[in-house]
Parts: sequence; C-alpha cells; structure tokens
Amino acid sequence: MKRCPITYEPISDGRYSKTGLHKLNPALNELKPLPFDQKEQIQEAQRRMTKMSIAGVQPKLSAQLSIKDSTFKIVDKHGSFILKPPLPNYDQVPENEDLTMRMAKSVGIEVPLHGLMYAKDDSMLYFIKRFDRKGRSGKIHVEDFAQVAGMSRDTKYNYSLEKVVALIDEYCTFPMVEKMKLFKRTLFSWLTGNEDMHLKNFSFIYRDQKIELSPAYDLLNTTIVLSTPVEEMALPLKGKKSNFTWSIFFQYFGKERLGLNEKVLSNIDEQIKEGLPEWERLIEISFLSDDRKEAYLEILKKRFEALG
Repeated sequence: MKRCPITYEPISDGRYSKTGLHKLNPALNELKPLPFDQKEQIQEAQRRMTKMSIAGVQPKLSAQLSIKDSTFKIVDKHGSFILKPPLPNYDQVPENEDLTMRMAKSVGIEVPLHGLMYAKDDSMLYFIKRFDRKGRSGKIHVEDFAQVAGMSRDTKYNYSLEKVVALIDEYCTFPMVEKMKLFKRTLFSWLTGNEDMHLKNFSFIYRDQKIELSPAYDLLNTTIVLSTPVEEMALPLKGKKSNFTWSIFFQYFGKERLGLNEKVLSNIDEQIKEGLPEWERLIEISFLSDDRKEAYLEILKKRFEALG
C-alpha cells in the first residue's frame, strides 16, 4: 500500500495526499522532487555550510517553499524549512527522525510541522519547519541549553539532567510547566532509544512574552542507527547513563529533582502507556525497512519492560 510521506495516510496515486500538501500550504497542489540526488544533497550542504545560519554535524539544507514552482528551493538565508538528506554511512535516518517526531506528537509533545519528501533519485529527505522564524525574514529568539550554560559544541555532553533542571528554574517564566515538559521528553527519548539528547538538543524560546522550552527537535532512535551503542542517554541522571528504572525516572527525577506531584507523574505515566499501541502502529506503517521496524519495536519492548 502506498502512503503519503507527509501524513502516512494511504494514497491510490501520486506521491503525496492532498491533506499532506495542504499541511505545507493550502495553495500547494503538487510537490516536485528536490532536484538533487543523495550525493548532490550532501555536496550542496557542505558547499553552503559557511553561509547558512544553521549548524550541526548532520548535513542540512536551508530551504523556502515555492508555491509558484511547487518545490523547495535551497537558499543561503531566510529559509523557513530545514531539509536533512540521508546519510551515506547511517541507515534510514530521515525515515527514523520523521517517525520518532510523530510518536512524540502522539503523546502531547510539541513538535513543528515536519515530514518526508522525495528527491530526484527517489531518496527520501526529512523536512522540518523552523520555529525560530516568522514571515519571510523575521526571527524569534531561541537559545539552546549549551549557549545558556556557557558550554560549547565540544562540551555539550559535559553536563547532567540535574543541572538542566537548574537552568529551567533560573530562566523559564513558569518553571513547573516546563519541568513537566522536560520530564516527558526525557522519558520519551529514553524509551525510543535516543542516546544523543545533549545540551544543544534542548532550547529556550522567547515567545508570547515568556521564556519556555522550544518545540522538540532532533528526536530519533539512535540506538538502531549506531552499530555499537554504548550508553542509553547523552546526559547522566543520578550519575548514570544506562540501566534506568521506574524508580530513577519517577521517584528520583520526577518527584525529587523536578518537584512534580504524584498526580502529574501518574498522568504522564498513563499517557505514555496508553500511547504505546499508537507508537507500534506508526512504526508498522512508517517508511522504515522491515528489519529497522523490528529493531525499533524491540527497543520499545526492552525499555517498557525495564520500567516494569
């Protein structure tokens, strides 16, 4: 069965559903393939790296959606979307990230508009709408946690989740609201095999006259991507990076360090448990290969069993 890579809904013809195209823009009735094959996408990202305002290890392209030409156009500045090409040495990263972001949204984690799209060689790219932009050239102030903590790209792992809590207390307008978000995102990332939630993968956003956690980004199951995973989380919790339990998450992190009450923790616990069938459904209909789907499901099974 063919599915739309933007919505995952079944389609009988074409490559995208009408619903998927209209999510990008109500006036969009077609989306042409990106005019670069996989190799050219990487080359284009490397060539533009010093010109663009987005950074990171993974190659990225800044883009604007052209309704007139029914395609994404690569730009050096004022891009409203980020495109992430497939990586030569890592299996199905765009498909993995898109799936994991959908899973996050299904349990109430805020994520930007995102999806998959085709390039001219039928390879798939991941796209995500920038939440730090408004209009064609306006900016919304965003700072990642490494910037706020005075850390660098080289020291983004040299921190702890306990210290992250202190950043929220110090900077957020309503700390308890953001602590609930942090708890859910941390638990979600661990359950879905994300070993790379370092300081640069959390950000503060300044909007509506308040400082809060930005929408989630860079969520993916790194455990099934990396050939030799060593740790379960990038930032230690209670001095550990592996072998987590329900007690460490809910009693120590949730109750003691974040100060969340029993009702809040119970609601999050229930929401995650009730979300598992939907996660399994999304994995099954995703664009991952069958062996990657099986690996993803196995990670979920092991992590849920670890929580009892």
